[in-house]
Amino acid sequence: MHVLNSMRKVIGLASCVSVSAVLGAQAPAGTDLPVKRIALFSSGVGYFEHSGSVSGAALLSLSFDADAVNDALKSLVVNDPDRDASPSVSYPSEETLERTLRSLGIDLSDSPGTAAIFAGQRGVEIEVAAPNPISGRILGVEYRPTPGSVLEAGTAEAFLSLYTETGIRLIALKDIASFSFKDTALNADLKRALDLIAANRTTRNRSLLVRLSGSGSRAVVLSYVISVPVWKVSYRLDLSQAKPLFQGWAIIDNNSDTDWNNVELSLVSGRPVSFIQELYPPYYFTRPTLPLAIAGSAQARSHASGYDRNRDEINDLNEEYETAISDAPQYEPQYMADRAMAKSAQVMESVRPAPMAPVQAAVSGSAAGDQFAYTVKNPVTLSRRQSAMIPLVNSTMGAVKSLILSGSRALGNTIHPELAAELSNTTGMKLPAGPVTVFDGGTYAGDALLSFFGENDKRFISYGEDLSVTGSASYNAGTRLVNSVTVSAGVMTITRRQIYERTYTVKNTASEAKRLIIEHPVTGNSTLTEPKSYLEKTDSLYRFLQNLPANGELSFKVQEESPMTERVVLGQIRPDSLVSYSTNQEIPANVRAALSRAVDLRQKAEAARQAQTELETRRTRLVSEQDRVRQNLNAVGSGSDLGKDYMKRMTVLDSEIDGLNKEIESAIVKVRTAQKDLDDYIAGLKL
Repeated sequence: MHVLNSMRKVIGLASCVSVSAVLGAQAPAGTDLPVKRIALFSSGVGYFEHSGSVSGAALLSLSFDADAVNDALKSLVVNDPDRDASPSVSYPSEETLERTLRSLGIDLSDSPGTAAIFAGQRGVEIEVAAPNPISGRILGVEYRPTPGSVLEAGTAEAFLSLYTETGIRLIALKDIASFSFKDTALNADLKRALDLIAANRTTRNRSLLVRLSGSGSRAVVLSYVISVPVWKVSYRLDLSQAKPLFQGWAIIDNNSDTDWNNVELSLVSGRPVSFIQELYPPYYFTRPTLPLAIAGSAQARSHASGYDRNRDEINDLNEEYETAISDAPQYEPQYMADRAMAKSAQVMESVRPAPMAPVQAAVSGSAAGDQFAYTVKNPVTLSRRQSAMIPLVNSTMGAVKSLILSGSRALGNTIHPELAAELSNTTGMKLPAGPVTVFDGGTYAGDALLSFFGENDKRFISYGEDLSVTGSASYNAGTRLVNSVTVSAGVMTITRRQIYERTYTVKNTASEAKRLIIEHPVTGNSTLTEPKSYLEKTDSLYRFLQNLPANGELSFKVQEESPMTERVVLGQIRPDSLVSYSTNQEIPANVRAALSRAVDLRQKAEAARQAQTELETRRTRLVSEQDRVRQNLNAVGSGSDLGKDYMKRMTVLDSEIDGLNKEIESAIVKVRTAQKDLDDYIAGLKL
């Protein structure tokens, strides 16, 4: 697409001349430059270029739908080769008509009738012909009931009340043949109001007037970008031919009120940034314009482009697949309900015409910056409010029939894999997204969706289901294996592998081998461990290529693993947990031996603590008994025989308590020593 090679003057429309330059009288008629070049973008905008010759000062007119004025004001470019030219652009603002009409001496903004006009001009001098000329000043308009009617019923006649030299005259409006105001300024306002209304009688159209003040004859170009219907594309793919034929048609719409006559048309595939800015209406406060969310989508599935493609595996499996196909019975199952119909199907094949015939592509493709442009070879003529289809691409394309089994759908279910084809874009063009109608065996085979298809890219499309093949998947995620164990600074770190395993089972009841693609969803941040290689990978799945034997079954296992880390503070875990780790056969022998030593030290510390607890319990009982004896002694007195016995028992208890206190002090030392031995041992471990 050619975009202005030399832009000498780019007009900033925000600083254009005042609209009063146009509205002082009826807007002058501008010259229309024909549109010569159009580029339609897949993002929903169009680049329009008007060009032609002008001589001297010129007034050029561009007409837009009201909704397109914002875009035109944002993007209009004026290219006048006259270096001395001083172009300007003027236009009526969105509020111009109503506000201007209200500001004039005669307000026609509400489409008033004659009576309302008279009522609004009280005191103004006027001459009416009723039928004789009568001059005077307007007093007002009165409504009087007509003969035989009741005013309250709404039947009344309007009378113009005039102050004349001979007194006040009442003139029925129906008798007035003509009238004129004697004030020339008022008549000028009336003419101006009528001119404005006439200029805006088509409410959806707005005109931008471009004034060029240059001299001499020269070629002038005006260009702008406005919103247009998105150009669309649809494809056809014939898989029944030896070299599959691929056709693409572009669908364009001229929704404007202007005919396209012999224009150079380009269709651009890309995604430029595009937005609407409110430049046309007077700006009072911020009102952002947001794009609409397009609701709904096709139910068909498109396949993401893969990467990290394993070429060796593809070649080996393709050779195996071709061998299986050559050994299979040679007939076309597309034309048979069963084997008994084979012969009739072959007869049908001999007379069935190909569903697609080559057509001559009407466009040529080329890069347009970071986008791709399809330029129609011949000038295009398309009437206003009409649409058309243009051949976009016509080429053979590499296509390999396949079946695609979706692992996410097959999990826990029995499903039919999708009929698919792996396409290789050898057209030399970047192909936009669009629907694909697939033909096979001389007839319709199904519909598919194709996302953006870059040059030399490979892409799967699916267009149906193979009812002769079923597949399912089972899942197991219960295996955990220890990778490594380290102990340092009293912390044991265990690194495990979580094993995820999925087994695919596919059964083929057809008499021919199938090329099968298994799409296995990637599990989290896992790593593929079995098989070691794959056909290709996307961001969310692996694709594995398998050869499904005729009248046979296929079992295919996929394993993934992800790391898991467990940190254990050895000095804080429960004794039974420490024993469990010391006997776990997954943990290395040297670590188990070290943990067993820690278990022994932990048991010694627990035994010392238990011994201390038992001594303290005995002392508590003796102290309690001593308190009871003391209370009894106080009750009977120390001088009684019973009191003397209590005194002896108090002496014995004191002796026993003193002995236990010494044993408890010794037990506390043993507990501290045992705990220190355990803590020092754990802290010193480094395995």
